[in-house]
Order: sequence, then structure tokens, then C-alpha cells
Amino acid sequence: MSATSPDQPAVHLPPAQKAMATLLVMGATMLVVLDSTIANVAIPHMQAALGATPDTVAWVLTSYITATAVGTPITGWLAGRFGRGRLFWISILGFTAASALCGMAVTLPMMVAARVIQGAFGAFLIPLSQSIVYDINAPSQQARALAIWGAGVMAGPIIAPMIGGYLADVFNWRWVFFVNVPVGLLCALGVFLVLPRFPDARRGFDLIGFLIIAVALCGLQLALDRGTQEDWLASPEIIVELGLSAAAFWMLAFYLPMARHPILATSLFRNPTFLTASMMVFFILAISTASSALVPSLLQNLMGYPVSTAGIVLIPRGVALALAMLVGARLMKTVDNRLLIFAGLGILAWSLELHSQFTLQMDRDLVIWSGVVMGIGSGLAMGSVNFMAISSTTVELRTDAAALYGLFRSIGQAVVIAIATALLAHNLQVGHAELGSALRIGNGAFVPSQLMVGAPSGEVVARIADVEINRQALMIAYLNDFWLMKWALIILMPFALLMRSSRAPGGAPLVVSE
Repeated sequence: MSATSPDQPAVHLPPAQKAMATLLVMGATMLVVLDSTIANVAIPHMQAALGATPDTVAWVLTSYITATAVGTPITGWLAGRFGRGRLFWISILGFTAASALCGMAVTLPMMVAARVIQGAFGAFLIPLSQSIVYDINAPSQQARALAIWGAGVMAGPIIAPMIGGYLADVFNWRWVFFVNVPVGLLCALGVFLVLPRFPDARRGFDLIGFLIIAVALCGLQLALDRGTQEDWLASPEIIVELGLSAAAFWMLAFYLPMARHPILATSLFRNPTFLTASMMVFFILAISTASSALVPSLLQNLMGYPVSTAGIVLIPRGVALALAMLVGARLMKTVDNRLLIFAGLGILAWSLELHSQFTLQMDRDLVIWSGVVMGIGSGLAMGSVNFMAISSTTVELRTDAAALYGLFRSIGQAVVIAIATALLAHNLQVGHAELGSALRIGNGAFVPSQLMVGAPSGEVVARIADVEINRQALMIAYLNDFWLMKWALIILMPFALLMRSSRAPGGAPLVVSE
């Protein structure tokens, strides 16, 4: 490669240093991604150890999610202030220290405070890692680099429940957090030694903008996270939270264009490629994540799978996702990104059609096959969307773009998962009422096996019938969720073709080494 070749990264590193930097950055990113869901399986153990109720222990998850949402928008400002490399290793140290505090927590307030700190530091790591991985690679290799990054970010939530369940069962729930400490310290030291300085735009801090967006995100996240528990709009708390969030977002829309140093880079909102990619990730990743959250729940609640087994069944999906992202990165060289996104959405919709064929008598084959199809669709679509979002921005705004893109991603996940959970609860009630009203003993619809061998009391028969009705109604509720998500993706498919035509730099297949 000549000195004048345009195929130069924004920040040049020797091949060995670049490989080490990529490994360390991905290691730190995986810690954050895993921790967003790994703690879920340890919640029952925490509840007993911390003396919490089912309502109060939910704050262990809510506090982390809310802190992450509020911290994400200031990533660009902090990167300009301290530098991307320095902010990255400081964030790893903060996240690691908070993980240790979570593992040592003896009261619920101590745990919630540690989770807030953990979420705040973790908020910076994902957008920083995305921009760093992009900028240390040459243009001909950036699609592949983001594919590897995206595979790690998306596969993390799939394997997290299995890892969390194993640690909680074999060791102790505290090891769900303690496992972060040695890995975090190693990554922080390595990042300190190998990451160079990056070009970042330094600007003043927009305190008013930060307060407005903090209110908007806190209100939205709290409402979405506690809505099902508090019965949504039947609760004054949820009404107040949604009202504050809506008012703050409204104020933000008028404030940002007038701010001297806005908390969010307003030029990104005038970038049609970036904005379209952000809207795509809002829906695509959210639906993919929601379905991956529903399947383990279905397997455990209706089919009696242990947590670890439910996680193992989902591993082929993660493998398929990673491979599809790598294949998609190669295809980006010669195939229009719009076609890859369109094809990925179509495959995702097909996978949800397979999900909607689940039954209470099915074996693992259908679960595994539908998961593999979903992994292929997610990988093709998200690989192209990730690349289009980041490649459409300048190097100085790369961190701001990654942070705003991550904000769209996290809000989309929260909104769709909340909708899916609310519909699941609603459809369970509707299904139970409809099946219960149609039940007639002796008409062939339901004949308890106990009637064949004895004469149980009416109360016993009623309990047996209620258990079966609940099982059937819950299965119908899961299938309805899958069916609705399938049609949401089908409706979204034509919008992929309205995006700007683009390909990754270079017209040849990706080069494996420089």
C-alpha cells in the first residue's frame, strides 16, 4: 500500500497493536453487554440475601438501565474533554469497581447505588468501543471490524442468562458481579498501554440540555420498566413519569437547535443516512431482542427447561448471528446495503413465522432451527445498519454518533420489550377468560385424566382445569407476540429500500490481513 493510498484508518496502528486493541476493547464491551442481562437470573437469590420484596428487588435492574440511558448522551462531550482512550480505560475501572461493590452489597440500597454507578460507567463503553473499532481500521476493513463488534454486542444478551445461571447455581449469585473484576482490570491495563489518542471535538458542557434529556430518559425508562408491575395508565406513578418524559422531549426539540453547545450534536439530525439507520436499529434490534427474551421465558415457564438448558438451546442462534455478520461484511463490498437490510428483515420475519408455530408438544429442533434463522436475519440486517450509521459521520463526531445511535438502540429495546411484556400479560388474561368460558366438562374440550380412575371433588377438578387453561392461554399469548412482531418487520421492509444506496469501500472481498 502506497503512502498516498486512500485506504488509511483515521488512527494508524501497527497490525499487532491493532489486534491487541481490538481484543481488549471487545473484552470490555462484552462485560457491559453481558451485565445488562446476566443479573436477571440472580434476582431470586438477591431477593433472599438482601431481604427485599419482589417489588423492591426490581430496582436492581431498573437502576442500572436508567443510569445507562442517562449517561449515554454525554459520552461525546466527555470524549472531547478527556480523549477517547483515556475515557475508555477510566470507564472500565469505574465499571469494574462498581461490579465489586455489587458483589459485596449486603443491603438493597447499597446494591442499587452500586448498580447506578455501574450503569453510568458502562454507558460510555459501548459507543466508545464502536467508534474506536471503526477508526483504528482502514476503510476496506471497517465493515468487517464493525461486524465483529456487532456480533459481540448482539450475542452477549443471548449467552448471558446461561452464564449467570451457571455462576449463581454452582458458586453464588455474587459471582455474577465478581467475575467482572479480573477481566475488567486486565482490559483497563491493556487499554491504557495500547490505545492511542483520537481526534475528538472539544466543546462546552450543555447543563440545561443534559438536565432536560436526563428527565426525558429517566421518566421514559422508569415508566417502561415499571409499567407492567404498576398496571400502566391505571397507576398515577406511570402517568406522571410518562408526562414528564413527553414534556422534556418536547422541550428538547425546541432547545437543541438554539443551544450554543448542544448536549447532542444537532448536525447528526440533518444527516439522512445516520438518521435512517438509527430509526432502523430502533425497530430491528428491539424486535430481535424482545423475541430472544420471550423464548427462554417460554421454555422455562411452559416446558420446564432449567435456565442453563434454555441458554444452551439459544447458542446456535448466537453462532448463526456472528457468522451472518461476517458474511454480510463481505457482501457489503459488492451488494447494496439496502438489499442486505431488506433480505435480513425478510429472514427475520420468516423466523418469527416459525416461532408462531411453537406448540406445547414441540421438541428442541424447532426452537433451534427458528433461532438459527433469526440469527441469520439479525446478522445481515444489523451488520449493514451498524456500518451505515457510523460510516456516514466525520471522525470528530464519531463518538457523538455512536452515543446517539446507542441511545436509539436502547430506547427501542426498552419500548418494544415493554410492549411485548404488556401484550403478553393482556393476552394471557383474555385467553384465560375465553378458554374458561368455552370450557364444558364432558363436551370433549377438556376431560381430566383423573376422572378416568376416580371421582375427585369439584374443587380438585376446577384446579386441574385452571392449570391447563393457564398453560394454553399463556402459549397463545406468546404466539400472538411473535405474530405481531412478524408483521411489524414486514411493514418495515419497504422502508429499507428508501434508504440511500451505499456499499462498503472497495470493490473486492474483504482482506483478512493488511
